[in-house]
Amino acid sequence: MSYSASAPIDSQLDLRGTPCPINFVRTKLQLEKMAPGALLEVWIDAGEPVEQVPDSLTMEGYTIEHLQDCTDYFVLHVRRPA
Repeated sequence: MSYSASAPIDSQLDLRGTPCPINFVRTKLQLEKMAPGALLEVWIDAGEPVEQVPDSLTMEGYTIEHLQDCTDYFVLHVRRPA
């Protein structure tokens, strides 16, 4: 995985307080609405969400470009395949 925060964000989703697997489902639905190659920024909680969501998205074919610990939540950048 490559982590870089320089790419422009096409859409943003705040899923703090959203339990698994709903946060994964909402992320995937948002990505499916976006143009191929678009970048989605997702805010997710620490613990199970940050442990499960990035791995689940990778298994579905999405690219995780950035994962940042912001103390009480994580910022995740996910690229929709072109």
